[in-house]
Formats: sequence, structure tokens, C-alpha cells
Amino acid sequence: MRASVSTAGTQVGVECELPWVARLLAECCGDALEIDQLATIDTAQLRIRIERSRDPFDIGGLAPLTRAAWAGPGELVMLDVCTSGFDLRMRLERGRPVLSYRWRPPATTRAAVMTLRARFRLLARAALLQYPAMWFASTRGAVPLHAAVLSAGGATTLLAGPSGVGKTTVLMREVRKGGVATSDNLCVSDGTQCWGVVEPVRAEGATGRRMTHGRRETHLNERVDCLMPDVMVVLRRSVDGALAIRRCSAGEAARSLASGTYMAGELRRYWAFAATLATASGLGPAHPAITETSGLLSRRLACLEVALPEHCDMRLHEVLETVERSTCA
Repeated sequence: MRASVSTAGTQVGVECELPWVARLLAECCGDALEIDQLATIDTAQLRIRIERSRDPFDIGGLAPLTRAAWAGPGELVMLDVCTSGFDLRMRLERGRPVLSYRWRPPATTRAAVMTLRARFRLLARAALLQYPAMWFASTRGAVPLHAAVLSAGGATTLLAGPSGVGKTTVLMREVRKGGVATSDNLCVSDGTQCWGVVEPVRAEGATGRRMTHGRRETHLNERVDCLMPDVMVVLRRSVDGALAIRRCSAGEAARSLASGTYMAGELRRYWAFAATLATASGLGPAHPAITETSGLLSRRLACLEVALPEHCDMRLHEVLETVERSTCA
């Protein structure tokens, strides 16, 4: 398979020699994956290769960097990346990073793959595509955020808050009624614009592949690459079962966005991955400016906190209109 995908604000070229991995990536990307775009691959900002070989990557001439990783000028080899079963070699070719992967799982990882298949799919997608694209975005000043951005009802909203508070439910309700969104859970931002990370939506009531936490997958049909939010909504679960809306300070909103990002299970293995690539390549920061970017966004945007009851049918734009009416009154 030769294909390309625009994700995290990065044009990624993908060359895959393993049919089962090609299917896994196609399942992850849906319609965002463009097959046989040869010219696009050749000019892609980031190139990813999944090789058929099971031989170990040569580490001759490389020095130990950290446990199970070796580096030299413009080159890195990592074993069992993110416990996905794939080894990685990163090289700079004409100044552009090329990440090559080989399927070489150690016994413990292979056992986990056999018994925890949903977990493996998530790890493989992250290691092969999502994390590399987010890391490359960091070389251009964008940072990963556990947030969704959607446009509906005349407002473009950044949805912040930790996992499990209802962001996906709110987002899918708006999309089904004509809204558009960048992604389900992950985006990258420079403090002004937000680019979505291509991923399936994992939601209760979906009809696709069964995943963790009793959810199933579906694809975000009304997806756009980039949006510029004008309001930030921090979601939390209601304690007393009532819908509550209040304005919150920029500091409160920034703290919630940053802490939700660090708490996110989707990013748990990202920090070490990105720091290792940054150290070996000399590209991008060792640690992305999550707190600073969260602050930039919250100071630029109107910030609200919305406490959602467990079952709430109100649409987000109706919440925003309620606040606007109360302000005008």
C-alpha cells in the first residue's frame, strides 16, 4: 500500500508492505486515507514505512540513548515502540524524517496482542501514525491537546475536560445535526488554530468494532482538518444531576485543558516517544509547551464551564445561546 493522509496539520506519506497493517491503518483513517497518491508521498512532510522484514535494525555505529534505544547523527533505533510490537528506525533524508517500522514483538508483547486485541489496535495506531504526526507538528510549534474542536450554530468551540465527561457525546450530537469537527479526542494547536488528529470516534451506541470501556468505533464523516475556535467550553459531570453553566477564568480553563491532556490515556506513552525522537533528531522540543499553549488559547477565547447531567439532550449551541442571552439581558 502507498497512501497519504493529512493529520495533525502534517501531510504524511505511508508505504506499507504488510497487508494486515495496511488494513489496520485504513480502519484508523477511513476516508482521510488517500490511496496511490505517489506524488504526494514523495513530497510528504513526514514519511512512514512499514517493512516486511523481521530482521533487527542495524545499530552498528549507534550509541545507547536510553533503555532499548540507540542513536547517532540523524538516526535512531527504538525497540518495541510504545509496547506495540514494532521496532522503529528514524533517519533524516534530505532534512525530512523517515520512520521505518518492523514487526518484531517480544514474547510479552505478543502475548498481550493475543489477549488484548482492542488495546493493541490503539497502541499500533498511535505508534505507527498518530504519535509521529503529533511529534512532527511539534517541530513547527504545535502541541498535542486532549480536546475536540467543532463548529455548529455559528460558534466554533474547543471542548476541554478529562476523559469520560461527555465530550464525544456532545460532539457527535452536533455533527449529526450538521456541524463539523476536527476529531474526537486529539488535536494539535499553536495557540490560535487547531488541527485534528485522524482517529475513529469511540462512542457508546456506535455500530463498528468493539473497543475498550464498552464503546464501539465509527468514523467522523463531517471532519475538517483545521478550525480556529472562538470559545472554550470546559466540560465536567454534574454532581446533583442538574445542568449548570458558568463563566470561568482564563486560568481555570487553561488548567483544565492542560491537566486533561496529561491525564489522557491516549497520550500516556506519547511523552517518552516524542522526547526520544526530539533528542535523537535535534528536531522539536524535548517537551511540548502544553501549559503555555493552553494559556494562549484560554486568554484569547471566551471561557465557560458546563456541568453536564449524565443524560442531557441539550445541544451545545443552545447552551452558548443561553449564555449570550443572559449576557445581553
